[in-house]
Amino acid sequence: MAVDLRRTRSVVATAAAVLAAAALSACGSADADQAAAPAPSSAATPSSAAPPIKGKLRGYGTVRQLSEAADLVVRGEVEAAGFRVDEVLRAATGSTVRAGARITLASLPSGVPDAAHMSTLEAGQVVVLYLAKDPTAPTFRTLSGDFGVFDVSGAGAEAVAVTRSQAMAVSGLLTEDPAASGHGFRTTLGQLRTVAAQVR
Repeated sequence: MAVDLRRTRSVVATAAAVLAAAALSACGSADADQAAAPAPSSAATPSSAAPPIKGKLRGYGTVRQLSEAADLVVRGEVEAAGFRVDEVLRAATGSTVRAGARITLASLPSGVPDAAHMSTLEAGQVVVLYLAKDPTAPTFRTLSGDFGVFDVSGAGAEAVAVTRSQAMAVSGLLTEDPAASGHGFRTTLGQLRTVAAQVR
């Protein structure tokens, strides 16, 4: 019996999309409007009740995955008009961002599933951010919202770094820990530096 690989890929892709939508909707609060999974039919009619979905969030399992995907990994302080970079842990080739720089942070575009459930960066917060550069503007966005945010307390290499969200968080430095999934992740600034330095 021959299997049509194109059809198999389509079925797998559809199943993955449905599972991803279900996982993202489970991350929201019980009171929040849940985003509906896209209908398998191309004849679906748009609903005026739900905004159109303009993008999707990617989940990350490890700090290494975040470091590999980021254009910029920085530690610093959120300011009223942006972000003050105190340390660059990793920068993609060609980046001009250095310690002492101030960068502009952009929020997730409206219409991204669960964007309303993301935390807000507020002036005075000390964080490590895993950022993607906007290709059309001189701004940066955190990778998949809260996945790219670690709150930092303390000083030096032993400063504690904790994921902003428990649900939208990595579960390990280099390998995923299924038992830690959904419980947030805690590490040190020194360990974040080490992993970022390993990525080229």
